[in-house]
Amino acid sequence: MLAACSGGDDDNASTDANDSDGGDDVSSDEDSTGGILVFARGGDSTSLDPSRTTEGETFKVTKNIYESIVTFEEGGTEIVPKLAHDWEISEDSLTYTFFLEEGVTFHDGTDFNADAVVKNFERWAAGDADTFPYYNSMFGGFEGDEGHVIESVKAEDDYTVVFKLKRPQAPFLKNLAMDMFSIASPTAIEKYGDDDFERNPVGTGPFKFVEWKPNDSITIERYDDYWVDGLPKMDKVVFRSIPDNSARLNALLAGEVDLADGINPSDAAAIQDNADLQLIERPSMNVGYLGLTVTREPFDNKLVRQAMNHAIDKQSIIDTFFAGYATPAVNPMPPSIEGYNDEIEGYEYDPEKAKELLEEAGYGDGFEMELWAMPVPRPYMPDGQKVAELMQKDLADVGITAEIVSHEWATYLDLASKGEADAFLLGWTGDNGDPDNFLYVLLDEDNIGSNNYTYYKNDKMHDLFIEAQTVTDQSKRNELYKEAQVIINEEAPWVPLAHSTPLLGAVEGLSGLVPHPTGSDLLSNVEVDRE
Repeated sequence: MLAACSGGDDDNASTDANDSDGGDDVSSDEDSTGGILVFARGGDSTSLDPSRTTEGETFKVTKNIYESIVTFEEGGTEIVPKLAHDWEISEDSLTYTFFLEEGVTFHDGTDFNADAVVKNFERWAAGDADTFPYYNSMFGGFEGDEGHVIESVKAEDDYTVVFKLKRPQAPFLKNLAMDMFSIASPTAIEKYGDDDFERNPVGTGPFKFVEWKPNDSITIERYDDYWVDGLPKMDKVVFRSIPDNSARLNALLAGEVDLADGINPSDAAAIQDNADLQLIERPSMNVGYLGLTVTREPFDNKLVRQAMNHAIDKQSIIDTFFAGYATPAVNPMPPSIEGYNDEIEGYEYDPEKAKELLEEAGYGDGFEMELWAMPVPRPYMPDGQKVAELMQKDLADVGITAEIVSHEWATYLDLASKGEADAFLLGWTGDNGDPDNFLYVLLDEDNIGSNNYTYYKNDKMHDLFIEAQTVTDQSKRNELYKEAQVIINEEAPWVPLAHSTPLLGAVEGLSGLVPHPTGSDLLSNVEVDRE
């Protein structure tokens, strides 16, 4: 996933936060029942409080520490029960009543109940966009804001919680199922405070936190009092950060790790040809793009933005870096999402047309710009630096001089979110399978400074998004989103690049993994047969 906020100071990482005996010494637990799963990924998390970030490396870990009221089905985005075993929705779609599981405890021994749910939502509603960026994006602001969709959250009894909304919100259940609205221990939040809780996570999930070594590894272990019998199957999971794609693949080939994501498409064949390994495809629900910050010259000029779209050869990028595991992007959301406008043709690669538009905009002699390249591999961007180099050449062909710039990942996200990049490579993995989660979250004025890094806004489009959130007729919602995509295509705040099929590599003996399109995988059913 991915857009984001800074994750704080790495020097404050906490060890042994839940009185467990962990660490990431794989050899120490070789004889235990479930063993240890070593999961290699392209970057470190920025936080272990999922409500504090919008960054996908965080959710890979927190998906296994926390749980939400409702969740997504295995391998898809339909809603199924989790901490709530049932719910009722009023006829006017303004009241949601959830009936909670009993006998569930947080990892610190605190009871899970309706009060815990209320305290989590009160905490988020009392915050701000810097502290809880995704709450702002999904629920229209915070307590006291005109657009805030949640009127109240109250405990009717110990195991019944009632949400009242100010207006209907069609994707409300899907929003609640997202990782960043998982329920944390109120006791732990009070003990640590917002900043320290990021390094001392306490949820109800199958694994509990052990240790975080910044830019190296995060270790979680089985929660013995987990409320679902027989899970998790592994004793411990170690998330190793290996930013270099080749080094991550080599670790898998050498048997140093059991599972690795962010596999380069060009390396897929090497895994498929190895009898000791297996290649796993994640369902595609993402978009990679070049964002153009519209508050910075010359990208405040629509003609320049359109010229950028014509100047970049996205098919060449896909052919070079995706090895057939991607399709060219036209719109800011993938065709797999309902409401996709397939009548929009998009911008053809046409350097001469780009030059004409630059001339018309008053930049016939070109201009100089910074092109920000992602420092970590992501599902929608296997190698940000090399993609930027290919773009740099395309832009030079139309007279634009692009200096490639990069930063450490958390800094990159933080500065880009503040509008400090001319143009930046980024992308998004959908969180709930709804068009709102792509279009409104990434390009609406409500989310400027949180997930809308381009700072683009359009009043007509905003009205379309709010109406699409409010109506419950999905066909009507789809038409509204299709209309919004026409505006986005014309205004061109992005150069949409690709929708990829993300790849994972695993040892042959790994089973039980069902890769989720959101990019956050529940590992409680995973086993590794090492014989």
